[in-house]
Amino acid sequence: MTTEITPLNDIITARIAQQGRITFADFMATCLYEPGLGYYTSPGRKVGAEGDFYTSITVHAAFGRVIAREIAQMWRSMGTPADFTLVECGAGNGRLACDIMNYLAGREAQLYGGLRLVLVEQEPSLEAAQREMLAAHVGRLAWLSTDEFASGNFTFSGCLYSNELIDALPVHRVVMTSDGLREVYVTCTDGEFAEEAGEPSTPELEAYLNRVAVKLHPGQQAEVNLNAPVWLASASNALQRGFILTIDYGYPAAELYTPLRKLGTLLCYYRHQTEENPYLRLGLQDITAHVDFTTLMKCGEELGLQNNWFGEQYRFLMSAGIIEEIEDIERSAIAEEEKLRLRLALKKLILPDGGMGDTFKVLIQSKDVTTPRLLCQRRIGG
Repeated sequence: MTTEITPLNDIITARIAQQGRITFADFMATCLYEPGLGYYTSPGRKVGAEGDFYTSITVHAAFGRVIAREIAQMWRSMGTPADFTLVECGAGNGRLACDIMNYLAGREAQLYGGLRLVLVEQEPSLEAAQREMLAAHVGRLAWLSTDEFASGNFTFSGCLYSNELIDALPVHRVVMTSDGLREVYVTCTDGEFAEEAGEPSTPELEAYLNRVAVKLHPGQQAEVNLNAPVWLASASNALQRGFILTIDYGYPAAELYTPLRKLGTLLCYYRHQTEENPYLRLGLQDITAHVDFTTLMKCGEELGLQNNWFGEQYRFLMSAGIIEEIEDIERSAIAEEEKLRLRLALKKLILPDGGMGDTFKVLIQSKDVTTPRLLCQRRIGG
């Protein structure tokens, strides 16, 4: 039963009345990205204590600083070019970009001297918040809409990074039946949204599962993210030389589509509470699905990208410099009570067994960089 009626209820109901049932991907796209009304395209804080969920960037600046360490190593792997471009897709309020830029300005003067940062956003109103957050670096900033980014007219050399972007791309939902693979559609009866199964809207859904050698069991539901390969193709097309760094929660395909995960991974977030019903509070709650990293790696190879490293966030952070960041805190003059608070905060980033440390994964891909030597490729403790 729908509650907290929003303008999106009428918009989606009218679309269904006009064209018939819609795919869940279309429903999700409207809820998240309808201009001015979607979750990500309307004003309001989404992240942190005042928002609906926490991310790694809200825990401590050390997260961005470790990424900056790795970006500097990527720059060195490319031969320390005079000009280097950072691209962040889905930068939110600019906090992560700020932590990265602050580190590079303070620790990597040569790199910073030829650095520019391009922020790719679907929501234009975020530019003001990002400009304020990144005021110290404003002369190096540029903005692109998602359409401009995907147009093929933008190219760069450097590093494109994203944090929790892919999980927010609209997904199709499918279910395996005795008649074969079926797609879950959204329909409307007496003002209430409902789901019904039907023939897949595109053969790409079955082709996607075949590519990763997944056979769903009878009754098993799953999400298929056809937008992720499209996004990666745009990123690869824009990248002339350098790296793509993707951080998100998800699994390799065999683990993501295990029969034990019978209902898939779709979840909603509202005021730090999880919600399984996506038909509530349209445009007011986040809708996400875990990322299939196998598809990103396979599609990357088809696009000419090299898979350099994939693993849990805690392994990436431990190898790429989180220990050095903790040591810097310990050597600092701040009070012992504050040091303890920071230690506990940083544990959230690297704690495995269901914490951010292993739920989140990191994938690094490269183009036209010969045998890069990355910090995350070091053995932990080595």
